[in-house]
Amino acid sequence: MKECSLFVILALAGIFCISAQDVAFINVNVIPLDQEGVLQNQTVLVKDGWITEIGETVKIPPGAEKIDGSGKYLIPGLADMHVHLLSDSDSYPDSIAEDELKIMVANGVTTIRFMIGTPEQLELKKRSVKGEIISPAIFAASPHLTGKEQGNDFVVHTEAAAREAVRESKAAGYDFIKVTTFLEAKVYEAAVDEASKIHIPVVGHADSRYVGVERAFRARQQIEHLDGYMEALLKPDAPMQGSVSDLYIYKPENWKSLDYIDRNKIPEVAGLSVAANPFTVPTQHFMKNTFGLPRTEESVRNQPDFKFYPKPVQDFYIDYMKKTRLNEVPLEKRAEWVELRNMLIRAIYDAGGRIMAGSDTPEFLWLYGYSLHRELQALREAGLSNYAVLEAATKNPALFLGTIASTGTIEKGKRADLVLLNADPLEDIGNTMNRHGVMLAGKYYPQSLLNKWLDEIAPRIANAYIQD
Repeated sequence: MKECSLFVILALAGIFCISAQDVAFINVNVIPLDQEGVLQNQTVLVKDGWITEIGETVKIPPGAEKIDGSGKYLIPGLADMHVHLLSDSDSYPDSIAEDELKIMVANGVTTIRFMIGTPEQLELKKRSVKGEIISPAIFAASPHLTGKEQGNDFVVHTEAAAREAVRESKAAGYDFIKVTTFLEAKVYEAAVDEASKIHIPVVGHADSRYVGVERAFRARQQIEHLDGYMEALLKPDAPMQGSVSDLYIYKPENWKSLDYIDRNKIPEVAGLSVAANPFTVPTQHFMKNTFGLPRTEESVRNQPDFKFYPKPVQDFYIDYMKKTRLNEVPLEKRAEWVELRNMLIRAIYDAGGRIMAGSDTPEFLWLYGYSLHRELQALREAGLSNYAVLEAATKNPALFLGTIASTGTIEKGKRADLVLLNADPLEDIGNTMNRHGVMLAGKYYPQSLLNKWLDEIAPRIANAYIQD
């Protein structure tokens, strides 16, 4: 039985997926994102996966399926601009990847950017384009360029090796070149130069020890995690060069550098960041709640995504949280770091930057799909308006990916990737989690069906874990 055949009733569940040629959302409040505000009591007509009409008076074709949107809110499908898969590692089989993608869709995520590439991801991308699997639209960065073996990588120590890795990645079909850590400056610059020559963007870390954010700015790299920004805020007389970015985070002694941060430099650094590349992915929830604010075992166990992890992984991270040396850092110092990051995010936005939402999951028991909504909340807590937060997960990624002509907003002629909410996210960004259903390329999945997916997938993934 096809999961989404026309009007197929799912046995025992009493729920179905609409994949009719014509689908109409009736009396729905539309948050189009091409303009600020709400279009009330609209009809949105979808045909063959594309939005064909929007308005208060739209003629609905005979036989079209009608979805009652009364009191509900329609937003564009969400984008997660920094995500990975459990199946990227050797601890899980590649066979769970389709389930992983369905988890994202079930949470309203209809576009993703994988941030460390694998050949398996490229195959998933091909199958997604062909409609062979239920999946968000996939963009994939290359295996990361690094100076130290870390897995799924190009370990490059020379300029020639860096250039070859860039060319190989472009030829393989990756959309971006990913750079991370331990890259010597000259090797990094060779990779950037080669990427420019063959027209493929460079994204990723700005390793403070080798590359530095200033060099990344000059390269116009799109930077993840606000890497290197803390170092850029250090006062000239600071007795250290490293602050609390990237791998520096893990050493408690580095947190003393926060005593030498010059907050007055934040607008200047934000302006330089926007001038170099207006797009940034702070992965604020992941950074804030993994390294900044402490997590209790009770709170972790109560997470709705906790059940997707096998017990050895659950135990490993719970034990890590109890034993990590970050516990030696005073809570006040960790809260100060979160505040500084919030200030940077708001300053980048105020300078005209385009913040993009990225979860950096599934590490540390934060799962994709669920954590994209946590990132939206973290961006709101950083001082962005609810509308700006929605832009970070819809319009801004489409602008960055070059797909704004077909995605990112709700307009006639755009792909029907949509999320129907039971409450207004402009009133409370947490309402993105209160879903009535998700439309992916014109196929509508009611949340009751999506919740059924999640219940079925959780034990499959947890039981797929490969013990060492």
